[in-house]
Amino acid sequence: MLGTQFPKVKAMLLEAKTDLTAFADFRHRLWKKIQSTNPLERVNREIKRRIDVLQVLPNDDALIRLVTAVLFKMHDEWLALPRQYLPEGSMSEIYRALPESTPAIPNTPTRPTS
Repeated sequence: MLGTQFPKVKAMLLEAKTDLTAFADFRHRLWKKIQSTNPLERVNREIKRRIDVLQVLPNDDALIRLVTAVLFKMHDEWLALPRQYLPEGSMSEIYRALPESTPAIPNTPTRPTS
């Protein structure tokens, strides 16, 4: 249907087919979490909240330091949470399934078990 009216859009979608359907490699129960942008929106809201308090940042380095501090804090909170957004077992299955040419993520921190 797109081919006749929008040939450029059709070509772009066909070219990006593997990227657009990458979520299908995950278990069905994880699809909603993968397609959701809620974690990213939460990060953006937290950064915006901190910037609104300051009103004015003196330079770009100050902004980078602020964003880095927020991201470090959120990372620590995610490590300390009693539950995970994506279960560790499902992620390890994906990393085992990676082809040899794709480098795995080195030194990925794991949550302490209690």
